[in-house]
Amino acid sequence: MSQPWEIYDALLDGLPDDVVVRTAGQGPRWSRVLNSAGGVGTAWTMDVRSRPALSDDGPLDGRPLRDVGALAKSWNLAEASIGQAAINSWYSREQTAAANGFEPTGEGLTWRQVFDPYREMIVGKRVAVIGHFPFAEAALAGAGEYICLERNLQPGDWPDSACEYVLPECDLVFISSSSFVNKTAPRLIELSRQAHTVLVGPSTPLNPVLLDYGVDTITGFVSPNPQQLDRALAGVNMKGMFAAGYRVHQHRPA
Repeated sequence: MSQPWEIYDALLDGLPDDVVVRTAGQGPRWSRVLNSAGGVGTAWTMDVRSRPALSDDGPLDGRPLRDVGALAKSWNLAEASIGQAAINSWYSREQTAAANGFEPTGEGLTWRQVFDPYREMIVGKRVAVIGHFPFAEAALAGAGEYICLERNLQPGDWPDSACEYVLPECDLVFISSSSFVNKTAPRLIELSRQAHTVLVGPSTPLNPVLLDYGVDTITGFVSPNPQQLDRALAGVNMKGMFAAGYRVHQHRPA
């Protein structure tokens, strides 16, 4: 078993030394960072500020991307959301994602289609989805058993504390990449080692090093129009988000 910080350190190690943050913003749903290399990154905003912030209250503009990305390790989760968005701003850059082997997914325009390639694989299987995607249960209706694990419970969900018991017994596990913000990602990946594990959502860091830690499929989002995406997310406009980019994926080699 790897140490929990190893994944974060591996992601930070891949960031360049000469790229800085241009702008950073945080809304009720999405945190976002634009960098000087023309990349934009997003992460789910977790408005949890119970721990002291690692950074001061000054602006992040002009700071090295590596320094802002390191905030992903903060236990002030509002700050960690910005840190994860900074990390993602490098890996979700179109040129970086292509160089790292990510390919356009092609099926559909929204996250609603992210589960479609697994329709046959999940038939009769025990499937867990970490994070309440409202469209997931219908998309995975062919599963033998469907389990949604969620911290903020909705009707039918399992509490996220059940992960320790449930995930080792699942055949497929879909993990919301917002788990990188609250630091549960390393443990969720570890618990899912016996399953086919898929990272899902705009918070996903598009770095193939995650395959080395037990992830089988990485799915995420790339934008060749960073300013357009920044404006869309500032307005919580998911339709505008997809007009500014496209989904990508990479699988573990067979």
